[in-house]
Amino acid sequence: MPSKHMLPKGKRRHSVKAQYRATRGVEETPLAVPEIELEDTQEDGIRSFTADAAAAGMRLDQYLAQAIPEISRARVQMLIEDGQVRVEGKSVAPKHKLRGGEAIEIEGEPQPPPLHAIPEDIPLEVLYEDQYLAIINKPAGMMVHAGSGVSDDRRNRGTLVNALLFHFQQLSDVGGQLRPGIVHRLDKQTSGVIVVAKDDITHRKLSEMFAARQVSKTYLALVHGHVAQDETTVNLPIARDLVRRTRMTTRRAEGRSAVSHVKVLERIESTYGRFTLVEVRIETGRTHQIRVHMQALGHPVAGDTLYGAPHRIGDAEHSLSLDRNFLHAAHLVFTHPRTGKTIDVEAPLPPELTSFLASIRAASRGVR
Repeated sequence: MPSKHMLPKGKRRHSVKAQYRATRGVEETPLAVPEIELEDTQEDGIRSFTADAAAAGMRLDQYLAQAIPEISRARVQMLIEDGQVRVEGKSVAPKHKLRGGEAIEIEGEPQPPPLHAIPEDIPLEVLYEDQYLAIINKPAGMMVHAGSGVSDDRRNRGTLVNALLFHFQQLSDVGGQLRPGIVHRLDKQTSGVIVVAKDDITHRKLSEMFAARQVSKTYLALVHGHVAQDETTVNLPIARDLVRRTRMTTRRAEGRSAVSHVKVLERIESTYGRFTLVEVRIETGRTHQIRVHMQALGHPVAGDTLYGAPHRIGDAEHSLSLDRNFLHAAHLVFTHPRTGKTIDVEAPLPPELTSFLASIRAASRGVR
């Protein structure tokens, strides 16, 4: 059966190495591997084809990821490791080198069936609710929704979406079956206010408001060091780090526009080190925006080891532990898209951050 999801001829997925080399002014010539269409040749769901001559010298997983672009490299490797891919009738490793012209078989569906979020009885703190939307105080450690790349339901548990489906009778479908009701997101280790939509009209209107920067979002963060200026604006584009893919960076010119307004609330000199409590209002909502911008200022968020915060807070004699980032979505203000009323919601600092801040203050050697 011909695939319905083939990319247009000429479109290829570029490797991370190719993108990285391109940023350094080095062009990499892509391998000319023709795309293939999978056809059923047997009644038991086995799809077979012949490796192109251009596959000579390529790893099996690399060849399949290029030749069948609708299958991700990770999914290809899973199929091979599970014995669902055979070369000349034999199971081989993902790194098996092809010579070109081999008979290749793929047994079973190349893509896993789509996941559906399921309801779970997880406690929720609802800050505001009406017939159109709800505003939740999300705890740190909870993912907003499962990732689209998950291949089974192991990670489709314990998310905010699972809890929402249990507590609310209806959510919007705009975000799809894994993200019902989700208009915007918070990082897993960030707590605080998040708005969800109950119907599609409200969802679309809210999305337009976020895109038009008509929603005021204010965060509280404790960062390392003393921020010099009482108020500053960080206007640096944000893009994916091509070397460390779990991180974002401000060092790529092709990044998306991102604006954060930082206001100092308190500077603390303590036996655990120097800290600044800041209020950050963001105009945009890029991935890891505040964390990346504060790192760019030289003041990583406490607890955020991904962006340069120390693993140990203090020294051998005086140390504290923080199992999350000290970043909290504290305040959300917007005009209700259906009623026109002003919605102004705040979420207090959670106990673990309140306690941590109190410990820092108690060890203070002066505030300026």
